[in-house]
Amino acid sequence: MPPNVVEPSFSPEPEIGVQSKSQVATKPQEGMNYNLYIFSSTLNLIAHLLIGVVVGVAVLFSLRNGLPLGATPLHIILCVIGHQLLMAESILSLYSENGWSTKLRLVDKRRAHWILQILGSGIALAGNFIKIVDKNVHWNTYHGQFALVAIVFTVASLINGLTSLYAYEWRRLFNGTISKLTHICFGIVTFAASSISLCYGFDKFFFRTWATHTFTDTLIAFTGIFTFIVIINPCITFYSKAMNAIKNK
Repeated sequence: MPPNVVEPSFSPEPEIGVQSKSQVATKPQEGMNYNLYIFSSTLNLIAHLLIGVVVGVAVLFSLRNGLPLGATPLHIILCVIGHQLLMAESILSLYSENGWSTKLRLVDKRRAHWILQILGSGIALAGNFIKIVDKNVHWNTYHGQFALVAIVFTVASLINGLTSLYAYEWRRLFNGTISKLTHICFGIVTFAASSISLCYGFDKFFFRTWATHTFTDTLIAFTGIFTFIVIINPCITFYSKAMNAIKNK
């Protein structure tokens, strides 16, 4: 090149059919309506925020008298962490819009799901067992009755989860579709029953006295909202799989 000649600056043209990294990163999932993607992501964020508030307040209430913890405070902490935190996260982990699991492969999402499910179920069952041992009279309130439903379906969901996890390997012994449908159904009932039991727990006099009536009603509303958000996708999946099973008969 001759001296004193400035080489013009230019940017190379992108190859045809090749997208830049920024375009790939900002593009939502293929085939998904963008507005629906934003709506689902917003609901997911709201669910996480409400779960954090409800679980956090329940833990603070349980720690109000300091350590060591009695049977009731320990029961509350273990149950809300087991059901409303870990089990909720195990269900949300399968959502395509869920923040922390969105980049995971499907196989890793399933691993996260059953690990969180086992941890949450074990912690919640331990919390319920502590209270059962502490009390002489059981299942005489709505709080206890819905807790009993949650306990029964938690155990059923854990057992049924094995048949769903190994549906392909056990396909000669069990109907894989039926196994998955019952697992989804048991999970929905478990989480819904645990949330209803929690709402009746918030409604108790000693909690309302501590938290005030207005704040208690707010927590009950928060619990109802995030419970609906958490179970709506499993309900849709259950309906879809049930309809497909009926059509394929």
